[in-house]
Amino acid sequence: MSTLPASTYLELTQAVSKNVSTLRADIPDVIKGFNDMSRAASIDGALSQKTKELIALALSVAAHCDACIGFHMKTLVRLGATKAEVEEVLGMAIYMGGGPSLMYSANAMAAFNEFSAAAPA
Repeated sequence: MSTLPASTYLELTQAVSKNVSTLRADIPDVIKGFNDMSRAASIDGALSQKTKELIALALSVAAHCDACIGFHMKTLVRLGATKAEVEEVLGMAIYMGGGPSLMYSANAMAAFNEFSAAAPA
């Protein structure tokens, strides 16, 4: 079942960000720790940041997390991921996760299309 509380991924990521800001105010050490871990895990190393975000997208599909799909897809579009790269990663997610991953991969393509259309040229 989809967890989309909004009609678009842009709306979903904005709503989640707003709610996280409340947590940031109430439990700042936890949110800072999460953000620090995110930055450390995402930096270029043996794998590029884009490759790591593609992995995160596949994990988001496997975890059935639409908000995660939204945030990672937004980053992938910013990093210049192509439709073909995204689709190959989603193909692996579907292979490993079956039908439920197919449904969330369809959601992920909707997010790709939405964020790509909104990206500056």
